[in-house]
Amino acid sequence: MVEREIKVAFSGGLRIDAEYRGFLIKTDQPVGDGGEGSAPAPFDLFLASLATCAGYYALTFCLSRSIPTEGLSVSLVTQREPGAKLIGRMIIRLGLPKGFPEKYRAAIAKAVDTCTVKAHINNPPAFEIVTLSGD
Repeated sequence: MVEREIKVAFSGGLRIDAEYRGFLIKTDQPVGDGGEGSAPAPFDLFLASLATCAGYYALTFCLSRSIPTEGLSVSLVTQREPGAKLIGRMIIRLGLPKGFPEKYRAAIAKAVDTCTVKAHINNPPAFEIVTLSGD
């Protein structure tokens, strides 16, 4: 089994940073939740990872077929019932470039649907929490 580790550092207040593969990913909580709003909240990064993953699959679909990408767009819309804590629906909106070949319309949607982040939501990994002694 291949393991990768993300190291977390507490940067003051509710700011929490993650170091992964040479990148520093900063997070904070919104002001309304006690943070300073200095960086995206962790859940915001989760949503952004889903949207950018979908974007990656849309982009590579077009590039692999030499389809011009000017005008290609992807957005993620979330819907939650009033008073609900969890999102009930996520809609990935795929804007196709002008002149996009009709024969590829269903295929690009299928490609976006294979996004790795989405696949992990649909088939979640097992979670395990291990406590380590501070001694």
